[in-house]
Amino acid sequence: MNKATLLLAATMLAGLAGCSKTDPYTPPENATGEDIFYANCSKCHKPEAPGTVMTLSSSMANKEAITQKIAKGSMSMPAFPNIKGEPAQRLAEFILANSKTK
Repeated sequence: MNKATLLLAATMLAGLAGCSKTDPYTPPENATGEDIFYANCSKCHKPEAPGTVMTLSSSMANKEAITQKIAKGSMSMPAFPNIKGEPAQRLAEFILANSKTK
């Protein structure tokens, strides 16, 4: 293999190392939605502008859809099974209050 191929393979493996089906993060019971978002979600979901943490599709712009996505994840997002109950509700409320809908 040439150096370019090895570098490409190493880069791809490093990128995949961050991909996971679940994330073990457990928020403190009294964590705010904002605390949880910036501790975890902002690693991938960078705020788009001051006061706008993300853009949601119309089907995702409700607490039930957001808490389901948190619990189960998706193809590109790990599940966060330990963010549940009141912390999940607070996170969903923070996301809804600080997002725009397309």
